[in-house]
Amino acid sequence: MDITQVLVAILTVVVTPLMGYIVWLLKEQKKDRTAQEKGIMLLLRVQLIEYHDKYMKKGEIPTYAYDNFEDMYQAYHELGGNSMVEKMHKEINELHLQKKEDDHHED
Repeated sequence: MDITQVLVAILTVVVTPLMGYIVWLLKEQKKDRTAQEKGIMLLLRVQLIEYHDKYMKKGEIPTYAYDNFEDMYQAYHELGGNSMVEKMHKEINELHLQKKEDDHHED
């Protein structure tokens, strides 16, 4: 056996388990990311529900709260949020548009 064959044999023995380990690490990182994304999505849903309930009861939503709701909704939607919050989003949009129309008529 010459030195090239020995090096190839050593590299094969070392690289194969190393590649397996790297694949395992990547899978674990994906699991962690998935759990984090799900946790973030759940926290956003809770906050969106609270905003919706609060401002629907008040019958109006200030611009800063509407902007926050929109930002949270976009993040929630990008994470794969469901249709329950889409309905709330439509109701908040209608409430905001109503406020804009009311403000416009007061001028």
